Amino acid sequence: MAVPTLASLALGLSLTACGAANEEPASGSEGATSESGESLSGTLSIGGASSQEAAQNAWRAAFQSANPETTVNYDPIGSGGGREQFISGGFPMAGSDSYLTDEEQELSKATERCEGEAPIEVPNYVSPIAVIYNLEGVDELNLSPDTLAGIFAGDITEWDDEAIAADNPDAELPAETINPVHRSDESGTTGNFTNYLATVAPDAWTYDEVEEWPIDGGEGASGTSGVVEAVTQGANSIGYADASQAGDLGTALVGVGDEFVAPEPEAAAKIFEVSPEAESASDTQLIFDLDYETEEAGTYPIVLTSYLMACPSYADATEGDLVKAYLSYVLSEDGQAESAENAGSAPLPSSIAEQAQGIVDAIEVG
Repeated sequence: MAVPTLASLALGLSLTACGAANEEPASGSEGATSESGESLSGTLSIGGASSQEAAQNAWRAAFQSANPETTVNYDPIGSGGGREQFISGGFPMAGSDSYLTDEEQELSKATERCEGEAPIEVPNYVSPIAVIYNLEGVDELNLSPDTLAGIFAGDITEWDDEAIAADNPDAELPAETINPVHRSDESGTTGNFTNYLATVAPDAWTYDEVEEWPIDGGEGASGTSGVVEAVTQGANSIGYADASQAGDLGTALVGVGDEFVAPEPEAAAKIFEVSPEAESASDTQLIFDLDYETEEAGTYPIVLTSYLMACPSYADATEGDLVKAYLSYVLSEDGQAESAENAGSAPLPSSIAEQAQGIVDAIEVG
C-alpha cells in the first residue's frame, strides 16, 4: 500500500495535561459489540511502551465506562518488553514506540506468532520526546543538536561548559557536574532519541540507534516514570521522556535551523509534513520514517510515533472482539481527543486515522 506523506495536519486543539484516568468517558464513546452483536465482556491484558501509560490510562477508563463488563489492563514494561510479550503470545496486542523490523527477526517472529500472517501495526499517537532538566536558576535552556549529543555521550560534563554557554548566552549556568539520566530498560523512547542523535550529530553521538543505553556512566532508571522521578529528585540532572509526563520539570528547547523549538504537540506533529512512509510499509503496516534533519521553522524534531500491534485474525472470539473494539476506540475521534486532553499528545490526522481504522476493520474474529 502506498501510504501518503502527512502533509495536512489540522491540530487546532487546546491540549491540557490533566490526570490520566479521567472519571468521564469520552463524549460519544458508545458501548461496543462483539462480532455476534452481543455486548462486550471479558478482560484484555496488554502492555508495552511506558510512554503510552498516560494515554492508555485515559483510554482504558473511557472504554471501560462505555463497556462496563470489560476490564482493560496495560502494563508499561517498555517497548522491547511489549514486543517480546506480543511475539511470545503473552499479550494479544502491544504498544511500541518503534515498529517491528527484522534486524533481530522480530517481524518474522511476530508473523509466526500470528499463524503465518504479517502482524498489523498502526500508529496510535504522536508525541514529542522532551529533554527534561532540573537546574536551579535556569528557567529556559537551549540545546543545539551537537551540544545535546555531547551531554548524553558523556563528553560535556559541566553545566557551564562553553558549548552550553554558547547556546544560552543570557543564562546563569552553574559550575556543577551534569547528571545525565537514561532509560535502564529496553525502550522505544531511547530508540527514537538515539536515532535523532545519530542522525543530526553523528560526530558527537557515535553509538547509532539503540534501544538499550550503550554507555556506562550517568544514572539509569526504569520506564518513563522512573526517568522523570530521577530527574525530579536529582539536582543538576537531565534526561529524556515523553513530554506528556514531564510534569513541572524544565523542558529544553532544541535547535532546528536558526531557532530553538519547544516540545509542543503541534510543533512535534509538523515533522510529519516532511516524513515519508517506511520502506517496509504494507497493507497492514502503517509505519513511518521520521526526517530528524528538517530545518522547517516551528518543527520540534525529537518525536516518537507510538504504534499498536496486533494479529490480523484471532481464533478466540472473546479475545479478538476485545482487541478489535479497543483498537477501534483508540483510533476514533473520541479516543484521540481523550489522549490529547489527558496525555498531551498530538492527535493523528484524520486521513491517517481512517487508514489505520481500515486495517483494524479487516481483523477477522473467530
